[in-house]
Amino acid sequence: QVQLVESGGGLVQAGGSLRLSCAASGSIFSINAMGWYRQARGKQRELVAAITSGGSTNYADSVKGRFTISRDNAKNTVYLQMNSLKPEDTAVYYCNADITAVAGTLYENDYWGQGTQVTVSS
Repeated sequence: QVQLVESGGGLVQAGGSLRLSCAASGSIFSINAMGWYRQARGKQRELVAAITSGGSTNYADSVKGRFTISRDNAKNTVYLQMNSLKPEDTAVYYCNADITAVAGTLYENDYWGQGTQVTVSS
């Protein structure tokens, strides 16, 4: 069984910073792409940033230059450094990972964390 556990959300003033972490655990053979999504109240979930196993990244236009995604493959962990936060960044942030797990055989699946609230006050 594979789990993703997020941490690091909270309340911050506009212009401040937060760092989100997401650690994968369980019977993991390999982790492919990892990413962060967010869902604001009343809106659809959207991709914020993603990173491949090789370290290639892509970002939503709304966060380019302010957010940085990184990963530590030895720790099966992905991070999201969020700087210059704006009230419109307020949302529940979800970690996502494409993981090949082991359960008698190898199988690939898409996993989600439970979500962490980020609130940016003006």
